[in-house]
Parts: sequence; structure tokens; C-alpha cells
Amino acid sequence: MKKDYSNLEFKEVLVDTKRVSKTVKGGRVARFSALIIVGDGNGHIGYGTGKAAEVPEAIRKATEAAKRNVIEVSLKGTTIPHEIIGEFGAGKVLLKPAAPGTGIIAGGKMRAVLETAGIRDIRGKSLRSNNPVNVVKATFTALEQLRTAEQVALTRGISVEAVAK
Repeated sequence: MKKDYSNLEFKEVLVDTKRVSKTVKGGRVARFSALIIVGDGNGHIGYGTGKAAEVPEAIRKATEAAKRNVIEVSLKGTTIPHEIIGEFGAGKVLLKPAAPGTGIIAGGKMRAVLETAGIRDIRGKSLRSNNPVNVVKATFTALEQLRTAEQVALTRGISVEAVAK
């Protein structure tokens, strides 16, 4: 069951736009594709893509898609609870927790996702593809898999101290 995040105040970040074309009988038809990330800076984040004849319309479609595709990220203070690898297609990213004051050490598209999610201290590395869509989706896959010690303890039905061992 998906939670309702429609009441949250999202910040929108345009990650990528590109001109795409389709060849038809009469020649090429040009369109624009947009990749948008939305987040509240407090552990809720979503991404979406949109395609249209005009850039603003593509951005609007992408924003609507992103707001429908929101996930909740498990945070531990200003960082993530544990190291994780996320994969999507040829995209593969490594995320490691960092001490307070470290900042976001990550490349372009991954940095946008992490900032929008509200993560302040983290180290990240894109290991394979640098395709913006694959990097964003791989980062989302990693963030979606994060679990705090409390969540793991609740799932397993044991104490938090037992999980830490």
C-alpha cells in the first residue's frame, strides 16, 4: 500500500533535459525529455521523467510523475544507517555513511538526489554507467533498501542491541 505524500511541500530539481527525436515517414519528429527529482529535505524523495514537444510541458509531466513516485528514506541523523550498493540497468552506485561535517561527497546527478532527500553527510561513488537516468534510478534503489537498526529489530522481532551485534 502506497502512502499519501500529497500534503508535503516538495522542492523540485531539474536533473537532465535532452532533445530526442523519432524518425517517421515524413522525417524526424523532435521532442524534449526531462528528468526531475522532488524532495522535502526530510527523507521523502521521488523522481520522474516526462516527454513532450516543449521543454516546460516535459518538466510539468516529469514533476507530476515524480510526485506519484515518492519513497521514504531511512536516515540516521544527517547520514545513512549503513553502506549500500544500488543497481539499475548499467548504473551502479556505492553509498557510505559519513561523520557529521563531512558534507556530500558525490558526483553530479547522485549529489542532486542526496541533497533533495535531506542527507547532509555521505560519501558516494558511481561505479559503472554515467547515464543520468540510470544513476538516479540506481541511487533510488540504494536509498529504498536502507534500514535502520530499529526497523530491522522490529522485522525480526528481536531487540535493537541484538541487531547491533
